[in-house]
Amino acid sequence: MRTTILLTSLFLITVLMSCKSQTNKLEVEVYETSASGHKLTKLNSFPEFNNQEKSSVIIFPENTFQTISGFGGSFTEASAYLLNQLSPAQRSKILRAYFAEEGAQFSLTRTHMSSCDFSLSNYTYAPVESDLELDHFSIQADRDDLIPMIKDAMAISKEGFNIISSPWTAPPWMKDNNAFVGGKLLPEYYSTFALFFSKYLKAYKLEGIDIWGVTPVNEPHGNGNNWESMHFSPEEETDFVLNHLGPQLEKNGFDHVNILGYDQNRAGLKEWVDVMFQNEESSRYFAGTAIHWYESTYDYFPQDLQYAHDKAPNKYLIETEGCVDSEIPKWQDDDWYWSKEATDWGWDWATEKDKHLHPKYAPVNRYARDIIGCLNNWVDGWVDWNMVLDTQGGPNWFKNWCVAPVIVDIEKDEVYFTPLYYTLAHFSKYIRPQAEIIEVKKSDKDLMVTAAKNPDNSMVVIVFNEGATQKNIELELDGKSVEISVSAQAIQSIVITN
Repeated sequence: MRTTILLTSLFLITVLMSCKSQTNKLEVEVYETSASGHKLTKLNSFPEFNNQEKSSVIIFPENTFQTISGFGGSFTEASAYLLNQLSPAQRSKILRAYFAEEGAQFSLTRTHMSSCDFSLSNYTYAPVESDLELDHFSIQADRDDLIPMIKDAMAISKEGFNIISSPWTAPPWMKDNNAFVGGKLLPEYYSTFALFFSKYLKAYKLEGIDIWGVTPVNEPHGNGNNWESMHFSPEEETDFVLNHLGPQLEKNGFDHVNILGYDQNRAGLKEWVDVMFQNEESSRYFAGTAIHWYESTYDYFPQDLQYAHDKAPNKYLIETEGCVDSEIPKWQDDDWYWSKEATDWGWDWATEKDKHLHPKYAPVNRYARDIIGCLNNWVDGWVDWNMVLDTQGGPNWFKNWCVAPVIVDIEKDEVYFTPLYYTLAHFSKYIRPQAEIIEVKKSDKDLMVTAAKNPDNSMVVIVFNEGATQKNIELELDGKSVEISVSAQAIQSIVITN
């Protein structure tokens, strides 16, 4: 009898311990992209840690930071043209991969006003000189490729997406050098160029496309006078927005359109936000700041991002452009995207004092590091450059070849989803608009981690392990925990389901 009672007691203790263990277990779904071949693959089990070393990742959802605007890529004439050269099945496959519910669910995008380097040629919506009222303004150049791509994406997207539009230059006749490349907007045409924006917004609205935001010009420092560009100083752009663009949009019923200032690399942020947000009057029409990543292949400039946020804590801070530049895409070669063999413009052209900012890098690492670094330093939106390019890295009228997440061979009607596509999807698919970035603490300095709470109260933790060995982590939330292995050279989206 005593033996029976003892065995029964041991059984009950075991059951209770098991129940307690289950009660304290955090339920998660884990999706991984890795150099070993995972592509947003759902992982259903992990090996036992036993005595292996593990690090902790602890989430504090009550401590919230910025609200997310979204993630996505850019509609360019180059991408739109290529899609029109593919079979309907391949075109649909790409657009669904970017915008459908089963795909990356892009929520924030960008496009260009008039031509840019990733156009087939130079063009402007306002080609007639001295047309001060812009009576001859026309977006006809966008009707063959660009507008159909945007409309098809809109039809696919269940939740919709926002669009930021940027001109690379004013019409040449409004500039001091009368050219598409370089030069400055003449003061006598400030009001006419402001009207240019209003005409554009109205024309696109008539097409059924509402524009969420604009920047006064792409890269006001210029681009070495290589392709479409126009120079503004911080004072000149602020004057243009305060006294011309803002009032014009207000007058024409587009005051809901968000004006994002600057729109270039992060090292210039302090100078620009000091002028844009100098006082309540100067910042009146600015909804926020747009930034690019080309200042470095590894540094995401956290101090500059923090400074920009502190200067305008209630304004947007959005990454509007980034890409693997100065490279021809590698076709069907996933390994290259994970290896430190890519170089950027600075590898050849940076000044000696800035050369250290531009070493060789792994493209996946650059994307994952930059997005996580941005999210952990107040950036609320992140937009990639071209969605689709060809095997040459174009088309591009200047032959400024770059890489896109999706590469196509239009002669063979073939599509290659590079590891960059899956890297972006880890963020765009699982961190939705209006999500809040939440505090996360980690014990392993070699892991990059960010976390967010979505509008439906679901939470996601994104972990990036760029090292050559597997990492074991214990993820903790509100007294519950789960042990997870992160592969070498891998990014994970960990979705908390309980």
